[in-house]
Amino acid sequence: MTNYPEIITLDLNFQNCPNAIASYLIPYQEGLILIESGPGSTQNELVRNLRELDYSLEDITHVLLTHIHLDHAGAAGWLAEQSGARVYVHHRGAPHMLDPSRLLASAARIYQEKMDQLWGDFLPVPEKQLVILEDGMEIQIGSYIFKALDTPGHANHHMAYILDEICFSGDVGGVRIGSSGKQHLRLPMPPPEFHPPRWRESIAKLKKEKITRIAPTHFGVFDDVEWHIDSVLSEIDAAEEWMQKIMPRDLPIEDLRTEFLIWVRNRSLELEIAEVTLDAFEKANPSGMSADGMKRYWDKYIDPQ
Repeated sequence: MTNYPEIITLDLNFQNCPNAIASYLIPYQEGLILIESGPGSTQNELVRNLRELDYSLEDITHVLLTHIHLDHAGAAGWLAEQSGARVYVHHRGAPHMLDPSRLLASAARIYQEKMDQLWGDFLPVPEKQLVILEDGMEIQIGSYIFKALDTPGHANHHMAYILDEICFSGDVGGVRIGSSGKQHLRLPMPPPEFHPPRWRESIAKLKKEKITRIAPTHFGVFDDVEWHIDSVLSEIDAAEEWMQKIMPRDLPIEDLRTEFLIWVRNRSLELEIAEVTLDAFEKANPSGMSADGMKRYWDKYIDPQ
């Protein structure tokens, strides 16, 4: 039987929606390890979670980011400033953590007037506190050793972390709202880097590891790893089948988003997923973003004009 480290799931209550975005807290001899900072808009919720556990920001010594999307990394610069923590990130994401201006400009074009409300501030990480990761690197923190795995498919700057048979899978392990009490998983497929073949390769890499628990950022820690991993592959297949069916119709983007929302919602309703869980899925993984990501992938790789 595996002796797992203590893992505390922090619910960041994104947009007042429980079970949408998690940070994972691991106490160790010298302080706290945090997997994912969450967005800048949930800073107060992070502080509240820590206080309930009789911790403070200053106890956080290391922050491991799976990738640099705003819902995963937005508060990292603030955390580095407040706590002095070291921040670990994929080498492709590192330049944007040092200077997030291009990343924020791109996000602002998507979110427009909702940008601040959704994501809050995204501060740079001081260079001396940023640790740049390559595939297969090991990170020793106290008695714990994390293995960083380059896992593209959702994003080209994505790392999954393995610790004592636990996989912190970020978004490459899909989105799964644990409060539903049912086995139901979706893929987050935003532009510009959604890429099904790379995603399959990443899952193949994870399957080579001895993993007995998996912790996606959206949301919770699960023991049914074989089902979970196989479901990610099944969802990749389903997404490709949907693209083959719908994309040749060349729908306007708003119609494409509507078609995709109907499709994912109907698949969830067939499993009798509750409305409150559907809301959490949509907050954690907006269907319109996935429709946009599939459209970009199709136009760039399948049917370039």
